[in-house]
Amino acid sequence: MKIKLLGIAIFVGMLGVQGASAESAADIVTRFEKEKSAALEAYLKQDPRPQDAAEAQDALLFSYEKLKDFDKMGAILESRLAAMPKGADLPPQEYFGGLQVLLQVLRAGPGREAALARVEQAKREVEGHPQATEMKEFIQQIAAELNQPEVGDEMKLAFTCLDGHEVDLEKLRGKVVLVDFWATWCGPCVAEMPNVHATYEALHDQGFEVIGISLDEDEAALKSFIQENKIPWPQSFSGKGWESPLAQKFGIGSIPATFLVGGDGKIVGKDLRGTALKEAVTAALKKAEKGK
Repeated sequence: MKIKLLGIAIFVGMLGVQGASAESAADIVTRFEKEKSAALEAYLKQDPRPQDAAEAQDALLFSYEKLKDFDKMGAILESRLAAMPKGADLPPQEYFGGLQVLLQVLRAGPGREAALARVEQAKREVEGHPQATEMKEFIQQIAAELNQPEVGDEMKLAFTCLDGHEVDLEKLRGKVVLVDFWATWCGPCVAEMPNVHATYEALHDQGFEVIGISLDEDEAALKSFIQENKIPWPQSFSGKGWESPLAQKFGIGSIPATFLVGGDGKIVGKDLRGTALKEAVTAALKKAEKGK
């Protein structure tokens, strides 16, 4: 009994110490990550064995990610790419795996322009490889995706739609708008269309709008699909497929690609499917109503 009571007393005492601490759980994690990263940085300066160095770098990348220190993450990833052979001897799988991670880090830290500049460097680094042409096409696809707006970005979009009416997101402020990049030949797009239609029917009266950006090249096929499926919202059609000016502007490399724009003109969600779409639209409508 005395042992049990002593244990309870110690436990209560620990709670008292924790309760008196001004640190939150997040503060404690941050403090230890900083200490860990400082120790690993010091270790790497001692010129450890290559295997140890790689393990230490991996651990540092994890810590830097927790600390959101994207500059230091980028430096490690860039040093790894710099150490790889270039040109004819470039190892494709290893190189492109590292490049894509680096571009994500650059986008999150220094920004889109830094990531796009690194893409241009990558094009030069693959010169001389037997598959350089294919590699450059892949790099170009990565570059296009870097142009995609993210949640929190303002989306500006204006065009003359298929029936001749002018559409401008700026004039739809206060409403919640789904911008849907799609095509009639895209199976997943067509499969998701009934859900988009149902959400539109349920919430249109509350201020929900849909704008379609078709990547079709056959205008007759598009018009036939719209009529058969009774799609009521406006459609952009250039007839240029993937070369559509709007697809190029927003870095669309695959479809369906959707952006949910809130009442303030900023993106609140991307690539929402199924019930997630209706839930996000409902939440955005409530927020837009409060902002009036």
